[in-house]
Amino acid sequence: MVHSTGMTARIEIGTDGNGQAVSVDLEELLATRLLVQGNSGSGKSHLLRRLLEGSAPIVQQIVIDPEGDFVSLADAFDHIIVEAADFGLNEIAQLAARVREHRASVVLNLEGLEVDDQLRCTGAFLSALFDAPREFWFPVLTVVDEAQLFAPAAAGEVAEDARRASLAAMTNLMCRGRKRGLAGVVATQRLAKLAKNVAAEASNFLMGRTFLDIDMARAADLLGMDRRQADTIRDLQRGEFLALGPAISRRPINVRIGSVLTAGKDAGLKLVPLPGAPIAELRDTLFSRTESMSPPPPPPPARPQASMPDMLRTLASASSVSQVPDMPAMAEDEQADVRKQLIAGMAAEHSRQPTAMLFQDFAVRCRMRGLKPELDLNAFRERLALARAGIDDAEAWQNALKLGAALPEEMLAPFLAIANAAREERACPDDDELALLYGTSSPGRARRMLAFIEEKGLIVSRTDLAGRRTISIPHLGWTTSPVVVTIEAPVRPRTASAGARPDPLAASMD
Repeated sequence: MVHSTGMTARIEIGTDGNGQAVSVDLEELLATRLLVQGNSGSGKSHLLRRLLEGSAPIVQQIVIDPEGDFVSLADAFDHIIVEAADFGLNEIAQLAARVREHRASVVLNLEGLEVDDQLRCTGAFLSALFDAPREFWFPVLTVVDEAQLFAPAAAGEVAEDARRASLAAMTNLMCRGRKRGLAGVVATQRLAKLAKNVAAEASNFLMGRTFLDIDMARAADLLGMDRRQADTIRDLQRGEFLALGPAISRRPINVRIGSVLTAGKDAGLKLVPLPGAPIAELRDTLFSRTESMSPPPPPPPARPQASMPDMLRTLASASSVSQVPDMPAMAEDEQADVRKQLIAGMAAEHSRQPTAMLFQDFAVRCRMRGLKPELDLNAFRERLALARAGIDDAEAWQNALKLGAALPEEMLAPFLAIANAAREERACPDDDELALLYGTSSPGRARRMLAFIEEKGLIVSRTDLAGRRTISIPHLGWTTSPVVVTIEAPVRPRTASAGARPDPLAASMD
């Protein structure tokens, strides 16, 4: 199934109408992405399985599996099954980051989750893959089955926040994922239900059997066929696809997908003989009484209705009813230490969820430890920012917090980290550290954030002739120690004219 020629790996996926082998150029596929379309029963999952099995020894693979069809890959290959129902969204994002760092092939099994939770989980997982640090941008074949669920063309019956999160992650995967090594392979039953900006980014197509005119028209348009030729899509057999794209063929060809090593859930769905029991015996079996079908016991005799005064006296004597025992009492300082530990743990997770959701998570963690949060949302926001900046004593930082109140919420933690370094006369955190505190992986965004804070008058940044940067906080009289800052020059596309020179003003902007 795998053929290597020099630096090129070709995955044989089947044969054409003349019996000649048809293969996929894996390196070209990683650069140009793939869209697979076909009605239920057309063989999409079989095709994806053939592609995954052929490329498993060559490239890291990530499979978003809504129905648990691809968990059997772990039986024959080194795939790790991630049962999404066993984890929270923060844990899913952390798992995705580790997957990119350690280059593990995984199947994210979403089976058992409600549709809204499937979308939220997929959004968190794909976003964490997309936001991985640059040093982990290795090639990854990222397969999403039933993509119309995760990138719907229109709002449906799912929660709006879940739809937006999933659609944004899918759009990033297909539109911007290539530079980060993420090669999207999306499969859908209905092209008309798949968001156009997701489908349009694929340059390779494998179109299976479909019957609805709107889907046939879109498939034919992607394949460069006229409407009369579109009828051939309706006549395709199960496991037969029309293929087009730079990784497969420059002209549409008919491909019959080859055999696979592993099997999905529907592999055993075949006709079997009906039971041969006589109809009378079968009737007796169906209607025979069992313990679970025994008639319910007769109701107890009706008790006389109590008068209203009697009911009031009964309620007044409720002290005789046993109460739930209180949790073991903690001293105030011990409770404060537990809350501080919980906030420090949440700060170390670097979650990118909104602060309001993190506050709800904090309240739940407090209840699990048997204590009350004792913080409102604003106080929690400040404590979380301080913890992210590595600051323990909140009382000594009230002046810095008052200054930071003039900034957007997401800039408070980076500002406090700079202030902490300046107070101790340490070097300022570098752009990568500030970007992490800012909730991004882009050092360029971190530098733009510093420019914004400086425009507000909260900091003054100075770079000497040796390229060493110091940052002062004039309101507090603190200054960081100088440190050399290295800024990577952005890679700019070549201009149309061969002799054009780069614009010096544009080169100075990030």
